[in-house]
Parts: sequence; C-alpha cells; structure tokens
Amino acid sequence: MTLPVKDKYDAFIADGLVPEGRWGEPDDVAQVASMLALNPMPYTVGQIFDVDGGLHFHSF
Repeated sequence: MTLPVKDKYDAFIADGLVPEGRWGEPDDVAQVASMLALNPMPYTVGQIFDVDGGLHFHSF
C-alpha cells in the first residue's frame, strides 16, 4: 500500500466512516475463510462477504 492510499483510509477511519474504527487484521479475514472452509452454511450460495469493517456502508 502506498502512503497516499494509507493516508486516505486513515482519514476514513478518523472521520468515522469505518464503523469498526480500526484497520483490519489478518485474523479478521482468517475468521471468514475458516467459516467458509468449514461450510457451516450449506444453503449459502454465491455470496460476497465484505471483510472491511463496514467501510462499504459509506457509499450508500
């Protein structure tokens, strides 16, 4: 990640545009990957799982 991109998303976090209020960690993605690998939701088909702390909400 370049510094300008990091600064942009740091500002999003500081402005409250990321509901979680922090940068994501590798474990955040690992938890979703583990859930999908274990297949606890066999009726879920073709879903997109946003692991972004809610960042996509600011586009609504």
